[in-house]
Amino acid sequence: MTSRFAGMHSSAAILAVVFSLTVTGCLPEPAPAPDPRLEQINLPDGYTISVYADSVDNARSMDLSPSGVLYVGTRRAGKVHALIDTDGDGTVDERHVIAEGLTMPNGVAFKDGSLFVAEVNRILRYDDIENRLASPLAPVVVSEDFPSDRHHGWKYIAFGPDGMLYVPVGAPCNVCDRGDPYAAILRMNPDGSGQEVYARGVRNTVGFTWHPETEELWFTDNGRDNMGDDVPACELNHAPEAGMDFGFPHVHGTSVLDPEFGEGADPGSFVAPVQELGPHVAPLGMEFMPHEEGETGDRVLIAEHGSWNRSEKIGYRVTMVHLDSTGAAVSYEPFADGWLQGEEAWGRPVDLEYLPDGSLLVSDDFGSRIFRISRTD
Repeated sequence: MTSRFAGMHSSAAILAVVFSLTVTGCLPEPAPAPDPRLEQINLPDGYTISVYADSVDNARSMDLSPSGVLYVGTRRAGKVHALIDTDGDGTVDERHVIAEGLTMPNGVAFKDGSLFVAEVNRILRYDDIENRLASPLAPVVVSEDFPSDRHHGWKYIAFGPDGMLYVPVGAPCNVCDRGDPYAAILRMNPDGSGQEVYARGVRNTVGFTWHPETEELWFTDNGRDNMGDDVPACELNHAPEAGMDFGFPHVHGTSVLDPEFGEGADPGSFVAPVQELGPHVAPLGMEFMPHEEGETGDRVLIAEHGSWNRSEKIGYRVTMVHLDSTGAAVSYEPFADGWLQGEEAWGRPVDLEYLPDGSLLVSDDFGSRIFRISRTD
């Protein structure tokens, strides 16, 4: 290190070099500073919350590689982050910016040594990424076959148990009927070939996962706006097979007919949500909770980003839906809340990701942080 400081006589210059090394991962980062607002977060007994990483500009969708690298996409920042907890102490101490200057690179998915990133109208692939975190190869364009509409154009992506990449295309509007590929979940081979529509009638999903045992697709969906504070509900949906239609733009929630597109529609001809969620809570990422001993049924955790167009804000929390052994919902309740204090929010949950130790990561694009919820017993 001595030679790098030769000729530097100002403390400011030395600090600049140290800061540069810290950002690129050559020196460990300090642990995130304690935040007294964490005491405002309400959790079930036996859980605690901490900051896993701070200053993660506009942290949105996440994917954890088998080696423990957490990839984080963004929507407004145009960046893709790579975060590593090298010493296993529950906080990130190495980080890299994989890419920047992209168009809403919300979705990230790791597969076979490559990182897939979803922009608005295309999917990129960064090969051999784990060996090149500090200097990634130029990305390969996997597909440019997606619409360029920015309204609901940011995408969540994930590889399914079938090895295919699932890519949603949101409705380019509050409510409209544009036909395929809009308001749908698509899937394609990792090389971009074989693209097809998997599910229709999906206004804007920004989070989905597969049941750990049945390998069936579950997803959240954001309800339409401008029908009032309490109508319609957002949704938790189950799509066990291809070709199902979930009703948008004709029917919202279980049975609410759209004032423009719902005339003559039969709610029974569409797939109803498993659970109607709060109106305008903006459900995004979701995860199935690991089973506890003796447990029957499942528990689904959902990141609710929070309302923007209600007279009183709701959401800004992580909720839990209990499912019975048949997959029917039996309850819907808060799991972690407190980011909304009155009408002021200091955090907005976006995505959820489990670490191998069983702790749960929660990204927050408003505070540019990632939280870690872990068991204390």
